[in-house]
Amino acid sequence: MKSYTLRIARPTDNLQLIKEMYINGLGLKLLCEFYDHNNFDGVIIGHESLPYHLEFTHHKNTKVGFAPTADNLLVWYVPDETEYKIICENMLQAGFTQVKSYNPYWDIHGVTFEDIDRYRIVITQVSWD
Repeated sequence: MKSYTLRIARPTDNLQLIKEMYINGLGLKLLCEFYDHNNFDGVIIGHESLPYHLEFTHHKNTKVGFAPTADNLLVWYVPDETEYKIICENMLQAGFTQVKSYNPYWDIHGVTFEDIDRYRIVITQVSWD
């Protein structure tokens, strides 16, 4: 199979705050930032050596509001207990709110956090095999 890169993109009304939350909470890096590209500002964050990254955009003079459901998730598999605990603490320090998961499976296997746009991130201490 060929090697591909995955980008997950979504809009936000809180571009700078979202950038800081995800960088500080998940330990991601700013890979790219753009301004006024066809009335869009945006950031791309991730790790240079990994084939995935997140893009957050803001369309000027447009309000996108909050996540459409409580089951819109990004799930991070962090099997190492020490790293798991550090990331969970970083999420709180970065401004994420710990919430009860919409799907109870995630409360058994991890912790669910919500960002300022009410999108959710699960940090789970299981490995993806």
